[in-house]
Amino acid sequence: MLDAGQCNDSYSLAVIALKLKEVFALEDINVLPISYDIAWYEQKAVTVLLALLYLGVKGIRLGPTLPEFLMPNVAAILVETFGIKLIGAIDADIEAMMDGV
Repeated sequence: MLDAGQCNDSYSLAVIALKLKEVFALEDINVLPISYDIAWYEQKAVTVLLALLYLGVKGIRLGPTLPEFLMPNVAAILVETFGIKLIGAIDADIEAMMDGV
């Protein structure tokens, strides 16, 4: 488990994931056993989300609440296209992440 701590550190985690993809000669970053959980405490979290989506990362958890500027139709597209999930109860989220869900 790696904790980026703050959004600023997410770059390092993305670089690690891309290097693992390269080393293991994977075609899809999503086959790595990595879970992304982004807390919406600062606006720069949007940049982290956009960067991860650009890299093709799916199944990102967002929360604990979504920012007000994220309109329902945009949220629906993110869920449908990228498998975005809301952060829920800590125990349930950790169990789902460990199960690769």
